[in-house]
Amino acid sequence: MNRQEKVYGRLNELNIEYQVMNHPAAFTVEDLEHLNITQYGDICKNLFLKDAKGERHFLIVLDKDKKADLKSIQKQLGCTRLSFASEERLYRMLKLQKGEVTPLAVINNTDGVVEVAFDHDLVGKSKLGVHPNDNTATVWISFDDLKKYIERNGNRIYYITI
Repeated sequence: MNRQEKVYGRLNELNIEYQVMNHPAAFTVEDLEHLNITQYGDICKNLFLKDAKGERHFLIVLDKDKKADLKSIQKQLGCTRLSFASEERLYRMLKLQKGEVTPLAVINNTDGVVEVAFDHDLVGKSKLGVHPNDNTATVWISFDDLKKYIERNGNRIYYITI
């Protein structure tokens, strides 16, 4: 089973409605804009961060047009200084490469230790675009269903203002 099939299997198991759009590899939000798929819904930007000691890991999910203020996020999450996690750590924790970060990757975090923080502005959105563990496709899914997927995996969820 490939990485995408693993995600689709879990979505189907949870009776979650979703649509898949295959496309050339997109490593950044700008790549997705060039592919003209951003008009179909709200594309999410995803950041994989760690605290100062590398004991806590966070997947930050925000709208593609927002800029993340790490100091503000740190305060809201009540943790030590945040920084971007290394590619090695990203692979170890979520089995992803740079340019593939997605909240759907919690399926690869079997112990549920990666904490997920959503920007409040995403709550209630009907069509969010995220990668299915691979940047050659975009999955369109509602916020509520994405939250259900993450909760079912056992990862802690926070809501922050970006």
